[in-house]
Amino acid sequence: MQKTPKRHAPRLAYTSQSQLSFTGFETPFYNGLDPSNRWVVLSAQIPWDELVNLFNKRNPAKSTGRPALNPRVLIGAVIIKHMLNLDDRETIAQITENMYLQYFLGYSSYIKEAPFDASLFVDIRKRLGEELIAEMNEKIFEFSKDKTVKKKIKALPQTMGLK
Repeated sequence: MQKTPKRHAPRLAYTSQSQLSFTGFETPFYNGLDPSNRWVVLSAQIPWDELVNLFNKRNPAKSTGRPALNPRVLIGAVIIKHMLNLDDRETIAQITENMYLQYFLGYSSYIKEAPFDASLFVDIRKRLGEELIAEMNEKIFEFSKDKTVKKKIKALPQTMGLK
């Protein structure tokens, strides 16, 4: 009776932690963002222009003092915070570390710096208020309903065998 050779799992050579470097660490990010990522998809489903206009009507820009932060970043950060159920500091940490969250906020490229200090969430919540949040929720709902109707209308001729 012949012995069958045993198969062993492949072994990676041990590399000391002191020898690891960033230059040898490979990432898949040279290809760009994944269009099916939930934050990429969600960013297309939100009527950012309308939300920013609502925000700017309730919070007009001041002519003096430090320039205001981008309203899309503020609104998006609140959405991220609540969707992921994070505290203020962790929300900022996640945004700083995650390129998909930065894309969701409207950034054109990844940056290593935090978008704003976590303590600003207190001011953001005051600026938004319950009424403005309710209006924004209504706009998002209307926008998603319109998109669904448009998709169904586009698909209708195909489902009926028309071109």
